[in-house]
Amino acid sequence: MTFQEQSHLWQPTASWRLLKWRSILLQEIRDFFTSTAYLEVETPSLSRETVVDANLDPIEAQLKTHRGADHEVWYLQTSPEFGMKRLLADLHRSPSTDRPAGLFQISKAFRNCERGDLHNPEFTMLEWYGFADTYQEQMTFTECLIRRLTERVLELEPGVSDMNSRLKMTDKSFHRLSYDDACERVLDCRVLTQSSEELLILCRAEGVEPPPSLDTEDRDSLLNLLLAEKVEQTLGTNNPEFLCDYPASQSALAKVRADDPPVAERFELYWDGIELCNGYQELTDPEVLRQRIFEENSRRLSEGAMALPAAEHLLSAMENGLPECAGVALGFDRLVMLLLGQKSLTKVLPFPHDRA
Repeated sequence: MTFQEQSHLWQPTASWRLLKWRSILLQEIRDFFTSTAYLEVETPSLSRETVVDANLDPIEAQLKTHRGADHEVWYLQTSPEFGMKRLLADLHRSPSTDRPAGLFQISKAFRNCERGDLHNPEFTMLEWYGFADTYQEQMTFTECLIRRLTERVLELEPGVSDMNSRLKMTDKSFHRLSYDDACERVLDCRVLTQSSEELLILCRAEGVEPPPSLDTEDRDSLLNLLLAEKVEQTLGTNNPEFLCDYPASQSALAKVRADDPPVAERFELYWDGIELCNGYQELTDPEVLRQRIFEENSRRLSEGAMALPAAEHLLSAMENGLPECAGVALGFDRLVMLLLGQKSLTKVLPFPHDRA
């Protein structure tokens, strides 16, 4: 690359109009959570432990106690989830009578192997947990937040809706659609009881050919493929839309409800086909978490990834009593992108990965 080609790389990719909007929306989010009696907290971005998920690759950091010492492997956090749940468990034990309605945090999060229009290795995450809330109540809470931010954009830039049709949402509550119902709406069949063989046949009938790297005997891989290739693009096209009650095998850190078939009490909010947030009825049983960590690490190893350390601090916190709660993780950069009518995160980040 010539000097002339590099000479502009010091500049931000986001306009100052959009950088100003980032600041406005961050303040509006803080005002919203403060007005609903949530407490803002901070937890480490760098830790010995990290979320163990076969689909998430943390970024490793090498730490030394002093120069010349052997290094220890630490992790930049893929989300502040573990730290916030440790705070929840401790707050639950506190005799305080002025306990907040929940905790929230706006933090940097880091994920390896994620780059593109909707991904950046470093991004801003808004995460919160409501005490004694259900995931259904948190869907309502999430909708209130999105509507308030949308109203703020329209208030400060009245003509922006002419350039961004997403903002012309209706007064109807955001639709809540189960995973199975969403697949039936698009694929004309329900998928939660289908075997991997049946799902593979369905993929090919829909013109979706699994890539060579995909294990066609893995149900979840095939379900994810169908969701990504056929279903997601249909979600939230007129109004934001909640996709909920995921396959039990994709519960992550959510509780599983004993329906027939069982489902994970989990939701994601889609807006114009783009996933904006992920919410759970939070798992509170440490033994179930131990088993899930083992299963996720086994899957990581089978896919050629490194196993990650067990979350001993979180497990100890859960053994001491994690309260019933529902939590949500929302990608702030994507939210800014959607609210301001952009198509790529590079338009709302000052210095994305290729300029960092």
